[in-house]
Amino acid sequence: MNLLTFLTFISGISFLFFGVASLTTSQMKSEFKRYGLKNSRKLVGALQLLGALGLLVGSLYAPLLQAISALGLSILMILGFLVRIRIQDSLIQSAPSLSYALLNAIILIMLC
Repeated sequence: MNLLTFLTFISGISFLFFGVASLTTSQMKSEFKRYGLKNSRKLVGALQLLGALGLLVGSLYAPLLQAISALGLSILMILGFLVRIRIQDSLIQSAPSLSYALLNAIILIMLC
């Protein structure tokens, strides 16, 4: 397994879990309310699932789909990081969103 495949797998599987959690768990409902984004939870969950599927399927069949998905997830996570900063979460609480933004940016760069 090469590095690009490994990073894609890590991000894709993570976002499958994040997407399902955003759509189904009461904990994520509470978190989105805390973020001030109660009405955006389902959209974010759907985007996470679409991004995950795009990464994973794209890595097998369509590198352009993989690149578009990596870009989309990176943007989504940058926005998530900005939300965390806006609500004054700690750096430790904010770090995962920034880490996933960077991970997907690296995937995108490796594809170009």
